[in-house]
Amino acid sequence: MSWLYLIAAGAFEVGFTTCLKLSDNFSDWRWTTAFGVCAFISFSLLSEAAKVIPLGTAYAVWTGIGAFGTALIGIVFFKDPLTFWRVFFLVLLIGAVIGLKFVSAH
Repeated sequence: MSWLYLIAAGAFEVGFTTCLKLSDNFSDWRWTTAFGVCAFISFSLLSEAAKVIPLGTAYAVWTGIGAFGTALIGIVFFKDPLTFWRVFFLVLLIGAVIGLKFVSAH
């Protein structure tokens, strides 16, 4: 169950970073509110996951999911550049996250 919390926490991290972009420097109250809600949920789920999963592993996986998901959102919705090297390193990042899951004691 802790890994599900951690995956959900990563998804909400993608949510709060996307809302951060859409909030226009916190000038749009709707996206600013969505940012706060997503951030609160993300950190709460990360905290729950870290009760069982080692902190370093939980944080690395949370950050990896967030970084990958945010980069993907940027590419798909915000026209961030899509280059071979960017995709290559994003795939490496996901490989590292999966590797951490398999070597985790829990």
